Amino acid sequence: MSLPSDRLGSTTERSPAAGLRSEEYEDLLGQAPVIFAALSGPQHVLEAANPAFFEVIGGGRGRTGAPIGELFPELGPQGVLDRLDAVYRTGTTYRNRGGRLVLGLPEAEREVFFDFTYEPRRDALGNVDGVFVIAVETTAHHNAQLLAAEQRVLLEQIARDAPLTDILDGMARAIEELSPELIVSVLLLDADGRHLRHGAGPSLPDFYNQAVDGITVGPEVGCCGTAAYLRAPVVATDIATDPQWDDYREVAAQAGVAACWSTPIMGTDGRLLGTFAMYHRTPKAPKEKDVALSAAFARIVALAIERHQAMEAGRAAQEREKAAREDLAFVLDASTAITREPHYFDCLQCMARLTVPALAQLCTVHVLEDGRTRRIAVAAASPSAEGLLTARGIREEIDGAVARVLASGTTETGRSDAAVGSPQPTVTGYACVPLATRGRTFGVLTLLATRRPLDDHVIALAEELARRAASSADNAHQFTDRVRLARDLQAGLLPPELPAIPGADLAASYHPAGEGLDVGGDFYDVFPLSEGRWALMIGDVCGRGAAAATTTGMVRHTARAAARLLNDPADVVAAINSALTESTTEETFVSLVYAELRRSATHLTLDLMRAGHVPPLVRRGDGTIEEVAAPGLLLGIGPHVAGAPCHIALYPGDSLVLVTDGITEARSPGGEFFDEHRLATALATAPGSSPTAASLIASVTAAVTAFAGNSTPDDQAALALTVT
Repeated sequence: MSLPSDRLGSTTERSPAAGLRSEEYEDLLGQAPVIFAALSGPQHVLEAANPAFFEVIGGGRGRTGAPIGELFPELGPQGVLDRLDAVYRTGTTYRNRGGRLVLGLPEAEREVFFDFTYEPRRDALGNVDGVFVIAVETTAHHNAQLLAAEQRVLLEQIARDAPLTDILDGMARAIEELSPELIVSVLLLDADGRHLRHGAGPSLPDFYNQAVDGITVGPEVGCCGTAAYLRAPVVATDIATDPQWDDYREVAAQAGVAACWSTPIMGTDGRLLGTFAMYHRTPKAPKEKDVALSAAFARIVALAIERHQAMEAGRAAQEREKAAREDLAFVLDASTAITREPHYFDCLQCMARLTVPALAQLCTVHVLEDGRTRRIAVAAASPSAEGLLTARGIREEIDGAVARVLASGTTETGRSDAAVGSPQPTVTGYACVPLATRGRTFGVLTLLATRRPLDDHVIALAEELARRAASSADNAHQFTDRVRLARDLQAGLLPPELPAIPGADLAASYHPAGEGLDVGGDFYDVFPLSEGRWALMIGDVCGRGAAAATTTGMVRHTARAAARLLNDPADVVAAINSALTESTTEETFVSLVYAELRRSATHLTLDLMRAGHVPPLVRRGDGTIEEVAAPGLLLGIGPHVAGAPCHIALYPGDSLVLVTDGITEARSPGGEFFDEHRLATALATAPGSSPTAASLIASVTAAVTAFAGNSTPDDQAALALTVT
């Protein structure tokens, strides 16, 4: 039969040897902490023992003269008597290190560990007549080793960032295994610094953990609330009579705990982190080892909490950084999208679309125009959300808030009174953000909440977006005004509509460069003269803007005035040249084609002057193309005009096409010019057997667009006349 301790420790045997007598051992070990007992005969009668033996055995069983199995019956089932029999029978010493025994009477049992020796005792003849038991209790050392092992496990968990709840629960269970009479609990200080929250208590009933979750830090609030308040250990040896437990005595009794020892958990920087508590099921004061155990694990818990808080702070910082990046990306992307919109209303409508659903489920934009407030945009996550704006009271409430923000220039937030008591989903709150630029509030961006509240973060994003959108909208407004002004001015420099010429069909087109922000220098005109004659001209003034517009106007008006007084196209062109050279100190060049049209019985005759302009093209009725390459220099470069009019006869089906260099110099993506050859091809391949002037213009425009795209770096003008 073997002892359990045989497997727990190491065993050493030796040959029999004569030993000391019991009296000699007793004299030697009587007052020593070493445990000694002398057993005689095969019944192992307790012949002698020192005080240390009876102190360890405990239970008031301090007598001799009886078999040890009768005095201490718990030893038999644990194999001790069998081992003593073996030593007595064989005369061989038995040694064991770290042997485990459970000693004590029922209800008072305790686990102890020993390094012990069972040595045969011999008489004068060398015969074995008993057994000496010599032992050293190693329970404290054993527990310290277990404690150190548990601490290492917890520290490893902390090092690898195990969840805090796992660490705390594991620690509680480890302590409870080391000291089965204890129940462990950990409470953590709440972020508000005034309450303690449940951290761990795996062996406490759920109702008890729930009852103490959130207790106040303060005096007379159980052991934990008081320990946290005092920053010092607090002991309640009997909860039933301790005044600190008045508010929790009943729930403690229901949980079956009668004593509590609580220690504050302090961080390395002196901050309170929580409390570490050990409960007992019977009234009891803590022993020295309990206090040491509590202090040791409180330090480990502090490390775990601080590590957890550091990790949480790091994660929170990463989340904030991520949120900040997302916010910045949202604002930058939205700003870019808004800036791409070239027109005022488009900018603000784009802003409204971008806020839904990123910032809110519903959005409106109001602007102030001519003293009146007008809603120009609505964006909603769903048709039902947009329908909320028609709800009773919502429109009036938002209109009032918009009016106040327009007057104050500051953001207004509020809860919608119209939502109070409403059983249906509705607008629950709003934020009206001003749209302001150059010190003037011209509009309001309104976010309306239908689900989550509009928190400060959302409102801050809305304010930043509104600030950027307001600047873009203001720029677009100015741009739109300038484009409109430029186009109105350009339109004023072109005939409002082409006149009707008997026997001829007229068509023209004009495409400004880019957005048409600057007035271009391209122009055309058709006007009547005396004796049934008509004047046609097309030209291009170098430069853009106001100077080009002024020159264009002067050329057109000079041509109209001179043509009514002079009967020769050359004289008219000379008059235009004189006006250019005499009226400006700057070098202003103009290319021009000027022609006078006469009608005969069978055809039309043109007397045409060309001054440095793109050569006119004639498309005959059979589709052939002729270039009118009359010589001539730019106007405005000298006092004289070279060249003489050339005469062109146009018969029914023939067409004259005049263009500016914005068409012939249009570039492909590869950098090639459209040039006169492609222009001639476009005219020659115009659809239909007898194309009209309008269809010829359309054919040219389509060919240029297909070649160079919609972007025009220069103005493009064309004038076509077809004889009918």
